[in-house]
Amino acid sequence: MKTLKELEEIRQRTLDRVNQRKDRTTTRIVVGMATCGIAAGARPVLLAIMEEVEKLGLADVTVAQTGCIGLCKIEPIVEVSKPGEEKVTYVKMDAEKARRIVREHVKDGKVVEEYTLHVVQGKILNDFKAENE
Repeated sequence: MKTLKELEEIRQRTLDRVNQRKDRTTTRIVVGMATCGIAAGARPVLLAIMEEVEKLGLADVTVAQTGCIGLCKIEPIVEVSKPGEEKVTYVKMDAEKARRIVREHVKDGKVVEEYTLHVVQGKILNDFKAENE
């Protein structure tokens, strides 16, 4: 059993870590690299992002991998989190789309709407409805 003091220290360390993420000053790009993402082509997407970040000299950008994001049908998935902005989720990515995301969204600040989750999901739903009418 932990003492109240030990529990308070654990709580404070955890809060400090959470606040670090909230107060982030750099851009973070996360690529879903679970089995489904890799099978759908996430590895070339990750490599293209890393190459483009380096080519453009974007020192304030972190590229990371994560496991399952939970949307297997629309993999590969890339999430872009910029300081002070909502996270943007890009789906059905490939290497060329990934390079475009780095150039236009990460470097120039313009979200590439046609690759975002809500736009692609809408297209999928519309196609499904059209096929089943």
